[in-house]
Amino acid sequence: MSMGMSILLFLIPFVAGVALPIVTARRSAWRQPIALGAIALMTLVAAYNLRIVLTQGPIEYALGGWAAPIGIAWLNDSLAAVVVLAVSTVSLLTLVYGRVVVPARLERSVSYYTLILVLLAGLVGIVFAADLFNLFVFLEVSALAAYALVGASGGKGAVYAFRYLLLGSLGASLYLLGVGHLYVATGTLNMADLATRIPDLLTSTAVAGGLIYIFLGLSIKMALIPLHGWLPDAYQNAPETVSPLLASTVTKVALVAWVRIEYSLILPGAEVSAVPVLVLLEEVGVLAAVVGGALALIQTDLKRMFAYGGIGHVGLILVGVSLGNATGFAGGIFYLLNDSVMQAVLFMIAGALVHGHGVRTLDDLRAMGRPSPWLTGALIVVAVGMVGLPPTGGFFGKWNIVLGALEAEHYLAAFSVVASTLLTLGYFVRVFAAWFHRPGATSAEAPMAPGSLMASLGVASVALIALGIFSDPIFKVLIDFVSGGGI
Repeated sequence: MSMGMSILLFLIPFVAGVALPIVTARRSAWRQPIALGAIALMTLVAAYNLRIVLTQGPIEYALGGWAAPIGIAWLNDSLAAVVVLAVSTVSLLTLVYGRVVVPARLERSVSYYTLILVLLAGLVGIVFAADLFNLFVFLEVSALAAYALVGASGGKGAVYAFRYLLLGSLGASLYLLGVGHLYVATGTLNMADLATRIPDLLTSTAVAGGLIYIFLGLSIKMALIPLHGWLPDAYQNAPETVSPLLASTVTKVALVAWVRIEYSLILPGAEVSAVPVLVLLEEVGVLAAVVGGALALIQTDLKRMFAYGGIGHVGLILVGVSLGNATGFAGGIFYLLNDSVMQAVLFMIAGALVHGHGVRTLDDLRAMGRPSPWLTGALIVVAVGMVGLPPTGGFFGKWNIVLGALEAEHYLAAFSVVASTLLTLGYFVRVFAAWFHRPGATSAEAPMAPGSLMASLGVASVALIALGIFSDPIFKVLIDFVSGGGI
């Protein structure tokens, strides 16, 4: 049973997504419960899978019984297990939240829930894939679903979905070009095989070119500055129920894919064609963290502000995982887990404001009456987490990135965490100034939020605090993973 857990985690959303149009052809009311049930089951299986992996160690699964490198290998290790649990949990919360804000036209559409389930199946495949070509396949499966979801409401969303498709296709082409370079240089695409062959080929132009193309391709997928152009408009114009799902999963999983490649193929201190790769990646992350925060600070549209904030945090995570030590790596991945939840909460709040109050900008927010206490409470918790204050998990993620930077004596990296934090504080000050602004005295009671919105925001807020309280065992898992030569 434990051998097939990774396959089961893929099959649950995939089979549900494929079967949904057939099963609900005459029962449209079943679509949401089936999708919700499939993702809930996936979350339970992901939790059980994490327990198995922590007990038994990494599990490699050969699809069809053909052993790697000839066959297709999936690697179910602690990194994959933790990330899949995070993805399935935030997806469940966003789907529960979506019951409030999903437009009637989308709710009646069978393709909407099918696309969500196929997206999750593709993300699971990315996390477990242990060879570069099948990683590409699942990247494209999830990307095609994401393009369609962004454009699901039509109008501007369709225009920006098309731009997302063009840039995403460019990223996929660059990634595939890099895969071709590595195959020509090494004769294999299996990551375990590549890990044994590439250290002897670090002076090869084909290897250097291949890694550059792969990184550029995945940089577009993860919206790393300056290749982030598709994301703000796509998330701003996507349906209110889609933005939280995409913001909390798609870019994060693309970043995890790069982390696995980076740590499989590039040892700390290694130079590819005389270039210290991890140091270069760290500097790219520093730039992205600071520029993303600065761009968020000058926005007036709430969804664009939160989108740029998420872009900046991608850079922050890249800084952590590129420091070349276990402390920074654990801090980066731990912050990724927290940021996944935080992005979901922010876009839930933004979607609830649009759906319930017609609020899209800071000016709209100033003119709004008293908001629901559930929205206010969730915003305070997520702001504390993103600024990085205890007891939320955001504090412990940033703290360990700083410790990793000091351990590596990379003071610019430590400065970037501080600068990013101050910029994050700056744009939340703007949000709270508008949030608590009252255009006139009023004694009206704040409206109560719908039950499913209260549930999703409440659970996500508790999760952010719980990640901080229980950060020690999670850090132990991540540090053991990278120190033990995991990835």
